[in-house]
Amino acid sequence: MATALRLISRGLRKNTFVPLYNSCSFLHTHSTSFGYKEVKEEEKSRLVGNVFTSVATNYDLMNDLMSGGMHRLWKEKLVSILNPFPGMKHLDVAGGTGDVAFRILESINDVGRRALRDQDDNVPEETQIFVCDINSNMLTVGKKRAQERGFGEDKSLVWVEGDAEELKFEDNSMDGYTIAFGIRNVTHIEKALAEAFRVLKRGGRFLCLELSHVELPIFKELYDFYSFSVIPVIGELVAGDRESYQYLVESVRRFPTQEKFGSMIAEAGFQNVEYENLVGGVVAIHSGIKF
Repeated sequence: MATALRLISRGLRKNTFVPLYNSCSFLHTHSTSFGYKEVKEEEKSRLVGNVFTSVATNYDLMNDLMSGGMHRLWKEKLVSILNPFPGMKHLDVAGGTGDVAFRILESINDVGRRALRDQDDNVPEETQIFVCDINSNMLTVGKKRAQERGFGEDKSLVWVEGDAEELKFEDNSMDGYTIAFGIRNVTHIEKALAEAFRVLKRGGRFLCLELSHVELPIFKELYDFYSFSVIPVIGELVAGDRESYQYLVESVRRFPTQEKFGSMIAEAGFQNVEYENLVGGVVAIHSGIKF
């Protein structure tokens, strides 16, 4: 399966988003889905919390197994598009295990070291990378991983327990905002997008890496079989939790298409909205700028 994914990943397609809708009602419909189940809005947050409490300790291992390790390449691409710089204030939402934040910090440190070699008296401004997650168990895993990577005492990393729909940050305070594999789990996607727009500075970049919709018919059949017949079994064998991974698969299918999600980002106020499919649409990176 990993070999097939790598072959298809060579055919990347980048799409500049042109809004096709003005104020369609579906963009503002409050999602009450929990996978294929319909639940009350106030229940979804608790149910999703239970899922990530359950999967937290095996989260990164399962990502490796489910994607054949390709999630690492996708996150590296996300960070390369972000193009981090020393002194930036960045917010990584739903990033509790630190996977994206560590990559951002490493990239900034590389830039800083090159700058110091070129100009000895250059003193970079203080960098702050806020790792925000609603689930305390995910944050605990992230802090442990930070210690293991030598980032335990790094004051550039700030761990915050918080809700993507009600961020605890000031208006116009962030240079960048990333969310990887998290936005499909919020109850109201439009609220999370509005909060992203609020906290970003003018010129700030919004980037979202998310499992999305496969477009190639033959590959879609293969991907559906893998998703529904293999991933839950891996979850049961490795993590002892079939139901959580069944939900994660179903949540991808309930997530808006690339075009529809692009419309939602534009509706939130972002401009220059575009997306790029990776691995034929298994994942997509959406981006927008706050002007």
